[in-house]
Amino acid sequence: MRRELTPLFFLLLGIGMPACKEKKKTTPISPKRGAAKVDAYIIKPEAYTEVIEVPGSVIANEVTEIHPEVSGRVVYLNIREGQYVSKGTVLARIYDGDLQAQLKKLEAQLKIAEVNENRAKQLVDIQGISKQDYDNSLLTVKNIEADIALIKTEISRTVVRAPFNGRLGLKAISPGAYVTPATIIATINQVSTLKVDFTVPEKYTGKIAVGQMVDFTVEGNRNKYFARVMATESNVAVTNRSLTVRATVTGNTSGLIPGTFAKVKIGFAPNTSAIFVPTQSVVPTARGKQVILVSNGSALFSDVETGIRDSSRVEITKGLKKGDTILVTGVMATKPDSKVNIDKIIN
Repeated sequence: MRRELTPLFFLLLGIGMPACKEKKKTTPISPKRGAAKVDAYIIKPEAYTEVIEVPGSVIANEVTEIHPEVSGRVVYLNIREGQYVSKGTVLARIYDGDLQAQLKKLEAQLKIAEVNENRAKQLVDIQGISKQDYDNSLLTVKNIEADIALIKTEISRTVVRAPFNGRLGLKAISPGAYVTPATIIATINQVSTLKVDFTVPEKYTGKIAVGQMVDFTVEGNRNKYFARVMATESNVAVTNRSLTVRATVTGNTSGLIPGTFAKVKIGFAPNTSAIFVPTQSVVPTARGKQVILVSNGSALFSDVETGIRDSSRVEITKGLKKGDTILVTGVMATKPDSKVNIDKIIN
């Protein structure tokens, strides 16, 4: 069945068509995106002295535990706790009565042997005895003299003496105690000269030199102390990849006690052409690190190697040179070879 178009239909159609044409004409066209505005940094080498802080320990110039050389009962003890003693001072005596008795016996035998040797010598001169008989009497004298020397050595080992000038610690025994060579009588420290031991990471081993000065502080003391490097360990420790360094404390040592923890600061030779850039300029990648160079208004990604860093800057050891311009802002949004517009230089 055919339907006839009503006048109302044509009226609505006439009104709608101009409206559609008008809407199509007023649709805005989005403008092309221009070059991004960014902040940049111009590379300028500068002088820089690297300073690191490492843990250390204050030690005495010489320190040892005092042990007796023989076992026995202590009959004399001369440990003045905390006092200074000179090298060779008698600190203890072990009972040696049996050795003294043996010494007296041998001395008596020696006198008789010497008389017999003297008589034999007179007889051999007049050919009263053979030369062999005289040699036997002389051998007896020599054997007894050797036995006496041995006994005297044993007696000397019963006397415990200070091995060097130093300060005694606390005594560990009392008079009358039975001791063995494993017994600790006391500890002695030579504190007239102090040292400080510390370790530096493996990468700094080539920068440590004998004669180099360091400074350090200790807990509970506001003084700053100074020390001069005297030697380093012959190898890097495999466990922590660090090198042990020993320095001699110079100047004032008051307030320092062996065994104290020390915070050691080491300053290395200054680098007159160090390159530092803002931390946010460095982009980490799967293969390393990059910065974005600006050349003729375009962004170029360049691989770099970094060194030390602080809260706001990082050292570039390879990949940049004087006069290069790098991006500081818009780093994450910038793509290779894209156009950039430098808004300001932040140096």
